[in-house]
Amino acid sequence: MLSYDDLLWLNIQGDLEDLMEALDMSPGVKLPLVLRGRKGASCSALIKLLEDSSDLYTAQDTWSSLQSMLRVLKRYNFGFRPLGSQNSTVPGRSVSFSSYPGTILSNDDFYITSAGLVTQETTIGNSNASLWSHVKPVGQVLEFARVLVANRLGHCGRSWSKIFSLYNSGTYNNQWMIVDYNRFKPGTKRSQLKNNLLWVLEQIPGYIKAADKTDVLRNQSYWPSYNAAYFPEVFNLSGVPVLVEKYGDWFTYDRTPRARIFRRDHVKVRDIQSMMSLMRYSDYQHDNLSRCDECTPKQNAENIIACRSDLNPANGTYPFQSLGHRSHVATDSKVTSSSLVLNLQFWAASGPPHGGSTPVFDWSTSDFGKSTPHLGHPVRWEFPPLLQRWESNIVVNRTAKGL
Repeated sequence: MLSYDDLLWLNIQGDLEDLMEALDMSPGVKLPLVLRGRKGASCSALIKLLEDSSDLYTAQDTWSSLQSMLRVLKRYNFGFRPLGSQNSTVPGRSVSFSSYPGTILSNDDFYITSAGLVTQETTIGNSNASLWSHVKPVGQVLEFARVLVANRLGHCGRSWSKIFSLYNSGTYNNQWMIVDYNRFKPGTKRSQLKNNLLWVLEQIPGYIKAADKTDVLRNQSYWPSYNAAYFPEVFNLSGVPVLVEKYGDWFTYDRTPRARIFRRDHVKVRDIQSMMSLMRYSDYQHDNLSRCDECTPKQNAENIIACRSDLNPANGTYPFQSLGHRSHVATDSKVTSSSLVLNLQFWAASGPPHGGSTPVFDWSTSDFGKSTPHLGHPVRWEFPPLLQRWESNIVVNRTAKGL
């Protein structure tokens, strides 16, 4: 049976990776089993307005270790009320999300709230060691708790960002995207999209930047996210320019492989099925944009929308660990739309991507099968996308007001 401490470890695992860096923990420190293999987890995400503006899709792929593939889709309904209120509930009284056994949050992160918001992130991390001095034991709140509060109390992108930004812990440093579907009307011309439809927030230790980025949707019809900071001040403060100088384009914002693939392929999205196909895209062996000239072999399974780093040869050569053979895959894909949001629904695909030249993941044939814990997992991960259907409908409040 899990203890309270076990459950706490499960729920703060995103924060713990950065706490280890901030506290300069020795490599010899043994983490609880639930945390092993978490380091390096990241995601791909896309917000896409269709060409005719008939719909707006929001999607995310979780990237994590193979042992983390056992998933649960959850919906929490709580009648929380604002302080002093007898009649109204908080905007995010109901939240649906992808999650894990034993966790009260997503950790991926991907949420739909009854306030009409979709909130999701990809990890940007921190490569500037001097910033860890901003991580303090007093006066800060870990990221996992701030997400829970912002999802309950946030009624728009601005309010969500304001709430989340309080008591920045500088841990689990991500780029957050907040899509306010209350501000989207199908058929609206791209040039006439309402302000505050899309807010973007980036956090690093000691600093948070948030802004309305609907203008990007107006200009190019999509917002991609792939573990790179968008705001120049965040990009520079977090120490990434040093990595660009050392390793090249892989660490840039606009020339890294996934940025280029999204730029090329977002126009292929015509419906929710093609959106899911793009998010499950894994044909690294035949895509020139997946090429790593410093690697042997050249085609790299990390350089794709839905990664399969388990397929990079163990005897290959790679300039840094992220491009090597490791227990690191796209463990799922989630997609929602303006109509699905109304009932807190989304399409979800479980397990690593497969199809074409990308094989189905199978524990019995993987070289990680003996070294990686996977109790309770199916042996073969070959599952089609499914539409989550809740037993009862919780209709999104399209008239959610400020607190």
